[in-house]
Parts: sequence; structure tokens; C-alpha cells
Amino acid sequence: MFLMQKNSERLVEVLSLTDLFNPNHSEIVGRFHAGEEMQDAEKFIKAQMQFPSGEPLPQCWLDSGYRHH
Repeated sequence: MFLMQKNSERLVEVLSLTDLFNPNHSEIVGRFHAGEEMQDAEKFIKAQMQFPSGEPLPQCWLDSGYRHH
């Protein structure tokens, strides 16, 4: 799955989908999708990510108490 980093608008290949879907994890492991060579994996803050279309991530992926608001 690919997401886009909000501040740089660069595509990030998500390598840890369980971290992405778990609202108790604030970071995901991924790598920038750029150039011909595969980039090294690194951690990204989930709140700084969005879908490539510009839509935000679902609240249930970001906030474990989303039902209580």
C-alpha cells in the first residue's frame, strides 16, 4: 500500500500494515518510493500521512478513542 507524506508530498510504500491499522501505534515502517533503487526502510509518523488522493487516513487508524469523541 502506498501513502503520501503530507509535508513533502512524496509517496511512501507502507511495509507494516498492522502498524497502520492499529490506532495505538503512532508510527509506521515504510520506504520512500523514488528513483530506480529501492530505498532503505525507515519510520514515519502516521499522523503526517495521507492517501495519494489527498484524503486523510481514517480516524479509527489514528485514535484509539475515536468512538468516545
